[in-house]
Formats: sequence, C-alpha cells, structure tokens
Amino acid sequence: MVVDDSLVFRETIARGIAKDKGIEVVATASDPFMARDKIIEFEPDVMTLDVEMPKMDGIEFLRRLMPQYPLPVVVVSAVSSNVFDALNAGAVDFVTKPDARYGSNMDSLINELVIKIKIASTAKLGHWKNNKPADKILDSANAKNKNTIIAIGASTGGTEAIYEVIRKFPEDMPGVVIVQHMPPIFTRMYAERLNNTCSLNVREAKTGDLVVPGTVLIAPGDSHMRLRKGGGVYSVECFKGEKVNGHCPSVDVLFDSVAKVAGKNAIGIILTGMGSDGAKGLLEMRRCGAKTIGQDEASSVVYGMPKVAYDIGAVEKQVTISEIARAAYSAVKMLT
Repeated sequence: MVVDDSLVFRETIARGIAKDKGIEVVATASDPFMARDKIIEFEPDVMTLDVEMPKMDGIEFLRRLMPQYPLPVVVVSAVSSNVFDALNAGAVDFVTKPDARYGSNMDSLINELVIKIKIASTAKLGHWKNNKPADKILDSANAKNKNTIIAIGASTGGTEAIYEVIRKFPEDMPGVVIVQHMPPIFTRMYAERLNNTCSLNVREAKTGDLVVPGTVLIAPGDSHMRLRKGGGVYSVECFKGEKVNGHCPSVDVLFDSVAKVAGKNAIGIILTGMGSDGAKGLLEMRRCGAKTIGQDEASSVVYGMPKVAYDIGAVEKQVTISEIARAAYSAVKMLT
C-alpha cells in the first residue's frame, strides 16, 4: 500500500513499483486515517509512508500503528533527520525523495524502493507488541588494555539495533568503529543523533580520526572505512572505492582491516541486515583471535547478515539484541 498526500507522487510511486512482477499495489491512501481503514480492508504485506502529511504526520501514525498492528513500513522522506524518528517509531527502512542537490531522481527512487519493499516484506516486527523497559548504562569498563577495539556492522534495521547496543556502553568503553549501510548525508545526521543520546562521543569518521576509549566513529555513507595503527594508536582511513558485496561502505572492508590490525584485541559484532556483507570479515576476525558476537534470529529485523556469519562459523556467541552490549562488555573485561 502506498500512502502519500500528493496525488501525483502517490500515483507515480504506485505505477513505478507495480511494474516489478514481484510487487502488487493493493491500495493507496492520502492520509493516515484513510490508510488505517485500508490496512484493515486490504491487509498489505508492506506499506510505503510519507512523513509530512496533513491531519497526522507519518511518524505519529507509526507510533500509534506499530503496537497494535506491526506492519513493515518503508518511509519516503525528504533529506531530513525525521527519518530517524520514523525508524525509531517502527519503520524498517527509508528512501529519500528526488533532490537534485544529491543527484537523485524518480527512477532511482523507484528502483531503490522496489529493493527495500522486498527486503521489508521479510522483516519481523513482533517485538513491537512487547516493548520492554530500557536497561541502564553498564558500569565503568575500566579497560586497562588500550589496544582493545570494538567493530560493528549492520544494515536493514541497524540504526535502532546499533542504538540499542551503544546506548548501554559506559563512557570509558574501548573505541568503537561502525559501518551501517546508509546513504551519504544521513550518516552524519545519524552520528549527531547518537551523540546527543549516548554517553560516548559519536561522530561521522574522517581519515586520521583516532579510535580511543569513549569514542564511536561511523563510516561516511559514501566511503569505505578501514582501521590503521601507527605510533601505538588506532586511527581510521576513509576512502572512495567500488562497492563490496553491493555496498560502500562495506562491513567486510572494515572487519578485514580490524582482523589484520587489531587481531586478538578486537571484538566484532554483526547485527541485523539483508545479504552477507560482514560475514567473511567477521570470520577472519575470529581466525585472528577476536571475540565475535552475532545478533540472533528472534531479535533481528532481517536475519540475513547475522545468519550467514553464524552459518560459516564466524560467530562465537549469538545473543538477542538486548544482550549484545553486555556480551561485548564481558569480552572487554576478558581482554583487560
């Protein structure tokens, strides 16, 4: 089902995605109230949802909808931090409306939307019916091994999964490097959002940034990121390159570098996401002595990346998303 207050945009999206043989548009709606009735009538597998709409915005609609009727939703939005509010409210993923400033057009939006609708159709959202109270921040890590580093990789569903993990980390946790599959522009917004809600210092990475305790570096949305070491300290290098496993940044690029540079002093974490990016890199980390953790199927929005990693033996310990921070914390303690 396609929900958008603009008739032109609504019909353009509906016609565009319906050209794909794997997608049937069963209904369209111009506002959340109409959408609510049509969800009950047509029982769509996936909904695309505009954020800015009259009567009720898309984010508020999601907040009301998800606890009662968990439905995979792909948000269609202008370039704005509002997409993170939508993801927090329960959306599986997002696409951005055409904007000449970022080289996007309607054809690319439709192509991206088709892919993300198909991924969203496999998402599991039952957890929205049983939201649990937030856990407290873990006690001081007091990590004496300054060589310890934590590397995290995620894709679909990863923005909230990463937040669930690092919001529990104490401010002296070892340095964290992250690849989350996300378009350019949004990685900076995401880093700023995390920085404002977590006890660690979070920012979008740039070449030369040091990976030190209490710091989280997120790979830019259009660049690979790898770990380096010189003068006894870790830093990162961000660079343009061809897609690896269909992505730039790639989790495998980061994990491979962490395996080579940090070896047994590293902790690798692979979270929810479609595809296999990060599995081979995590396996290499484990072969080099790193502790490796994977998100389990029950708590993954899309159990793709963690499953591949688990199946090839890359995951040493598999736990639910609510336990990953503690598992990483325990691994840090073992390395001190």
